[in-house]
Amino acid sequence: MRNRIAVAITAVMAAGALAGCSGGADPEAAPSRTVLVPGSPGEPNETKVAGPREAAPPTTAEVVFVQMMIPHHAQALEMSALAPDRASDERVRSLASRIDTAQKVEIAAMRSWLERNPKAVLKAHGRNHGAHTTGMPGMATPPQIEQLRDARGAAFDELYLTLMITHHQGAITMVKDVLGKGTDVTVQEMARDVESTQLAEIGRMRALLAD
Repeated sequence: MRNRIAVAITAVMAAGALAGCSGGADPEAAPSRTVLVPGSPGEPNETKVAGPREAAPPTTAEVVFVQMMIPHHAQALEMSALAPDRASDERVRSLASRIDTAQKVEIAAMRSWLERNPKAVLKAHGRNHGAHTTGMPGMATPPQIEQLRDARGAAFDELYLTLMITHHQGAITMVKDVLGKGTDVTVQEMARDVESTQLAEIGRMRALLAD
């Protein structure tokens, strides 16, 4: 009899786990549940937690990364928006267009993530007092942006590529500061995507400068 009960409990737990996986929901966000475990002869039954527990909250490092990356990306958009009217090399215009499209999507995703995690944002703000939005690596200075606005043709191409390489390198520095230092799957994936994409773009831009 006890063996039949144990087998039945095991089957219920397995079915519940499969249902959680097949529904397309995030397993980290699934609620934990309790199951009845028969006790030894003469002892009461017990309840134990089965299934995934609630995901750990995002870390301050992850919140800071997302908050910093939004204005960092915004400057890349500002620089790339100048390319259609100023660049002479079609490859530079094409690269700028890809950067513009990709980083607009990433900014939207980052803003959405911040909206979904107000408690983590508030906690991070209390620890950093807003200072984390200054001193971002790789950012072009106002005079450099003005110089880029004034440039045309090959001069624009060279300056855009030079500034954007530095800009991307700064983003990768920010990625290294957050990778492996957090618990949020979404932010860790964002960071890895930024790293892989921008490393590839740095390679293309260096090739264009050397051409």
